[in-house]
Amino acid sequence: MAAKWHLSGDYFENCNCNVVCPCLVSPGAPLTSRPSQGVCDVALVFHIDKGSYDNVSLDGLNVAVVGHTPGAMGEGNWTLAAYIDERADEQQTAALGAIFSGAEGGPMSAFAPLVGKHLGVKKTAIKYAITGKSRSAEIPGIMHMAVEPLPTMHSSGEIWTTIGHPVAPDKLALAVGAKGSTFADHGMRWDNSGKNGHYAPISWSN
Repeated sequence: MAAKWHLSGDYFENCNCNVVCPCLVSPGAPLTSRPSQGVCDVALVFHIDKGSYDNVSLDGLNVAVVGHTPGAMGEGNWTLAAYIDERADEQQTAALGAIFSGAEGGPMSAFAPLVGKHLGVKKTAIKYAITGKSRSAEIPGIMHMAVEPLPTMHSSGEIWTTIGHPVAPDKLALAVGAKGSTFADHGMRWDNSGKNGHYAPISWSN
């Protein structure tokens, strides 16, 4: 029988599209428009406040998923790499791999059929921080990314939308990459400073 799992926490992403990403918001169907730069370079970083996979606790762990697409996201042929918190033990690592690969259902299973090349999983230190309304993450020597809310006249200081993003379908904030939002690994290198971002609370289960 499949494992029963759930998790809740926070996530953010930063891609190389202009604000706002046409992959998600455009006259065409979602994921059918070409990214602003023709290709997509994106990092999604997750912090789990509370979570379990059967009887394995996932509390407090972090995960990052980094991807490249050569064209419209819906056309597939994604290249994907994953990073799992070095604090995870063997059981936790296996559980996170199953959940974030989409093998155990949940939101990430929507992306699984689009992946053409897996670059593997690295165990590494991942620091995730929430400072006010900003989110940031660091993988030493590989990634430093941060997003902050788009400017708005709304008194909350944030722009929230419901666009059906698989990661956070009911509540997604519009954001922009902070200066110095960079990634370099697996022969890929990019700087997404000033580019599109999102963040949201997450609540997943299978």
